[in-house]
Amino acid sequence: MLILVKHAMPLVLATSPARDWPLSEAGRGQCAVLGQKLKPYAPEVVVASVELKATETGRLVAGRLRLPFYTAEGLHEHDRTKVGLLPAAEFERSVRAFFDRPRELVFGGETAEQAGERFQGAVARVLEQHADRACVVIVAHGTVISLFVARATGREPFHLWKELGLPSFVVLSRPDFRLLDLVNLP
Repeated sequence: MLILVKHAMPLVLATSPARDWPLSEAGRGQCAVLGQKLKPYAPEVVVASVELKATETGRLVAGRLRLPFYTAEGLHEHDRTKVGLLPAAEFERSVRAFFDRPRELVFGGETAEQAGERFQGAVARVLEQHADRACVVIVAHGTVISLFVARATGREPFHLWKELGLPSFVVLSRPDFRLLDLVNLP
């Protein structure tokens, strides 16, 4: 199995890019529950994006489950480093445009197609490095997870993105990436 986890609740820092946001106190607390929700799937390793909120989520979950923990390049969120903090409605409109026009640079520093290709390649490298493990957990971000799952399953990426909470996870079979489960924490 492949489990793609959307990181726990970050501490939003308006003066910092989202990639630098740490987990909030509530987000750190969510990681204990997240670990318990993941346990029945018998994960064997946790690999996280190098973005702080994903790294912290992965490290806390791996510690809770007593699993090896690594970070990997390429698992980061869609590049929005030059986009400041937007009001919720404007952010959602921008994300919709990103998904609706995947080959156009409409939001941030990479297209949906570029972000999806990068993330898919990073996931493939992680799975290759851990080919001997039956269940690999990757902690990443909502937009790239939605792109990956949409590509694999035919689901509409914007609706999937809206469905994923903080935190949440998607369980996929391997090697065919059939959708087995989607779990949102309360």
